[in-house]
Amino acid sequence: MHKRIAQIERRILRIKEELMKIGQMRPGSLTYQYQKPKERKGGFYQISYTHHMKSRTEYVRKEFVKDIRRQITAFKKFRKLVQEWTDSAIEQSRLIMKIEKGAGKHLS
Repeated sequence: MHKRIAQIERRILRIKEELMKIGQMRPGSLTYQYQKPKERKGGFYQISYTHHMKSRTEYVRKEFVKDIRRQITAFKKFRKLVQEWTDSAIEQSRLIMKIEKGAGKHLS
């Protein structure tokens, strides 16, 4: 069990290092819409996302589409890493409690 805890600690450190490398990011999805969908005219990009429990939609100029896509990808990576960290921390906590229970110790 101690070996597994050490592995988890190393994984958490790697996650933290990866998180530090993430640059600009933002949540959402980028779509291409039309003002007149039936004629497929008046096309524009928009990003939709939820922030502080409010749904938002913003227009995105064509020259920013590449950057926005990169930011959305970075945000997805951020969320994935945070989930991995959380899963690892839960496993680590359970193992520590199991070890301390077996040793007759109590967590304070």
